[in-house]
Amino acid sequence: MEELDEKMYDGDYDVNEDDVNVTEYNISVAPNDFNIKTIFDFIEHGVVKIPAFQRNYVWDIKHASKLIESLLIGVPIPQVFLYEEKKNSFLVIDGQQRLMTIYYFMKKRFPRKDKRVELRQIFDQKHTIPDEILHDNQYFSDFNLVLPENLPDKKNRFNKKNYATLNDEDRISFELKTLRNIIVKQAVVEEDDSVVFEIFNRLNSGGVNLKPQEIRTSLFHSAFYDMLYRINLIEQWRYLLTNETPNINMKDVEILLRGFAMLVLHGEYKPSMNKFLNVFSRKAQSFKEGDIAFYEGLFVRFCEMMSALEDNSIFLTNKNRFNISVYEAVFTALCEEAYIAKDVSLIKETTIEKIKALKEDPAFLNASLQSTASSNNVTIRIKKAKEML
Repeated sequence: MEELDEKMYDGDYDVNEDDVNVTEYNISVAPNDFNIKTIFDFIEHGVVKIPAFQRNYVWDIKHASKLIESLLIGVPIPQVFLYEEKKNSFLVIDGQQRLMTIYYFMKKRFPRKDKRVELRQIFDQKHTIPDEILHDNQYFSDFNLVLPENLPDKKNRFNKKNYATLNDEDRISFELKTLRNIIVKQAVVEEDDSVVFEIFNRLNSGGVNLKPQEIRTSLFHSAFYDMLYRINLIEQWRYLLTNETPNINMKDVEILLRGFAMLVLHGEYKPSMNKFLNVFSRKAQSFKEGDIAFYEGLFVRFCEMMSALEDNSIFLTNKNRFNISVYEAVFTALCEEAYIAKDVSLIKETTIEKIKALKEDPAFLNASLQSTASSNNVTIRIKKAKEML
């Protein structure tokens, strides 16, 4: 169906809807010069974390070697931005490739290109690379610096060296080199975390164009989000999306999130959609294991019932775009009674004809064509779905 093309989704909210509300945020920005050994220890112990939305490690051995050489010979390297989410816990906003290069060099191992996605998953889960993986040559090779062999007037003494084979003086000098870290901290925690969103969006805008869910999936990681990732892969859901491959920008995960947020909190909805999803994501961090298991079972059963209709166009527009407004209205209307009673068997049955009639209803259509994230239009869509399904 799509990979990067957001036009393949209909009924979406305007991603720029918050731009009209420019706020003076109560944040502090402070420079800190940590030495390389301290930075390595911070990464090793999970004090400094790489957010889940950030890309995998992409540097090749030559690029990585240049960075290490710069530190060894005293050439300044760009500063790193960290967000202090709580005491002794920092998220990397900008500088992932530099920090991971330092980490891998001091581990004396360089990640193989075809294993980096898998290594990132391991690192996200354990905040480190276990020794058995680190020393497995299927995942890593030795991190020996690859540098020009000869300098203008002499041989390059760092070429082919690794962290272990540096002489004591060079190793100590390397460990004591400082790297400027800009620490961004929010003075007052807000329920919707709008400050954090703005920081990540603005500081990453020059490199990666982040989507809201890419940021959200890092800031609000929880057992509930792990469940969203699981159900995003189930066969019946991919069938309804008409796409076997998960979206690289997590748009499909955001659709799942919107469905659950509307099911649980639609009575409290108010714009913007971004803030609404942030508030729900924060609440979801406190969901109990039993509740998350119920939500998973509810969704699986819902997908089974929808796919049993044997028409995977039920959530598509006539242009074959997945209509998010239709999906979240249908999901909420059919599952609300089951959610309230905490009984999956109470999901309401419906027909293809009823869903098609909903999609063609003038009031539903009008509430889906513009200002889709307004309180009034969200209310109208869910009300019509309850009446017609």
